[in-house]
Amino acid sequence: MSVASLSRRTHGAVAAFGLTTVLAAGCGSAVEAVDVREAPGRAQTVPAATTRHTTSVSAQSTDLVEDQMKIVITLGEKRFGAVLTDSAASRDLLRQLPVTVDMVDHGGVEKTGPLPSSLSLDGQPEGADPEVGDVGYYAPGNDLVLYYGDQSYYPGIVVLGRLDSGAAAEIADQRGPVTAIVEAR
Repeated sequence: MSVASLSRRTHGAVAAFGLTTVLAAGCGSAVEAVDVREAPGRAQTVPAATTRHTTSVSAQSTDLVEDQMKIVITLGEKRFGAVLTDSAASRDLLRQLPVTVDMVDHGGVEKTGPLPSSLSLDGQPEGADPEVGDVGYYAPGNDLVLYYGDQSYYPGIVVLGRLDSGAAAEIADQRGPVTAIVEAR
């Protein structure tokens, strides 16, 4: 094996190890990696991958998840965006899209309507205390829920994500039954 190919092989292993180490250490940390394949007593210490590079990889991953978890909800002439959290229930909702949901006012705090299929409850608590502007799922009724008022904790509620700023007030202004078209953004 030539010196150049050995150097490339060692550098690749060290860079991969360094990237893992920097990810575990967090942003702004100075970390060094050690090539443990060297003979005992002759380990070579080299600078690890830069935090800047690691941060951009991490930021790209976050952006990809967020981009994949965005939805648009159309109620009549109004369109609202929302960002879903990464959960089994949210992923199940995304698989059903686009979907049309006939919604009614419920308790003066939410619009609710049945989904075509139930959503997974894996990893979800028994219930939730949604906030104004949350997008939710009410498991016992298999309902998609748009919270525009203050709903207290209730068993069976799953918070799926958050409406864009101002959307809850506009949803509250739409009285009576509405038809919602929910699509991936």
